[in-house]
Formats: sequence, structure tokens, C-alpha cells
Amino acid sequence: MARRSAPATRRPPRGEAHRAAAKVCRFCHDGAQWVDYTDVSLLRRFMSERGKIRARHATGTCAQHQREVAMAIKTCRELALLPYAERTVTDRQRGSRPGGSRSPRRSGSALTTSGSDEPAPPVTDAVDAAAPAPEENL
Repeated sequence: MARRSAPATRRPPRGEAHRAAAKVCRFCHDGAQWVDYTDVSLLRRFMSERGKIRARHATGTCAQHQREVAMAIKTCRELALLPYAERTVTDRQRGSRPGGSRSPRRSGSALTTSGSDEPAPPVTDAVDAAAPAPEENL
């Protein structure tokens, strides 16, 4: 029996298949002494589009600088330089369910009842004519 030749591209050894290049801490590389909380454009890089603080493995910062980045972002939020959360817009339309909305339907200015199509009787502030008038003591 003939032996098969190895494929042109060899698989990497187990455990190295999905390993990406190691990220370097930006602050350690630049030799920064501290993380400046007034540098909003830099701190935005460490936040997601919804306003959350990104994790270390996503940004590549070391543990010490990740703690400083988190404190700087929190300080910026308190000083209103950064938002606590970003508002996202969805494509859903309100009340676009098939079959209508759950609220009762309006007919003019009066609400309709679920059993009939006639509007509810209007509420009046008139005093009932059958009620006796209050007696006044002079």
C-alpha cells in the first residue's frame, strides 16, 4: 500500500490554531506615567459604541493601566465629558404588530367599548335635577 503525501498546508499544533498576535499596552509602550481623564478622544477608544468600558483582552492594556483607564472613564462620566450610555436607534416601529395594538381604539374623543361600536356616554358636570337642593341656614 502506498503512503499518502502530507497536504501542502500543514495544520498548526493543537492549541496554536486560533492564537492571535499579542497586543501591547499602549500606555506601557508610550511610557505614560498616568492616564489623563481630560483626554476624551483617547478614552473613547476604550469604550464600546454603547458606552461600556471595553475589556483588557479587547484593548490590549495591562492590568494596571486597565484599572486607570476605568477610573478615568468614570471620572469623565461624572464631569459630563463622556456619556454614561449611548442611545441606540432600532428599526422597529412602535405598534407595528399584525392585528393592531393592545390599547383600546378611539372613536373621535370617546372610547369605544369592546362589546359594541357605540361610543361611551359623555361625562357632564351638570347637577342632577332630581336631587333636592341643599337647605341654607340663615
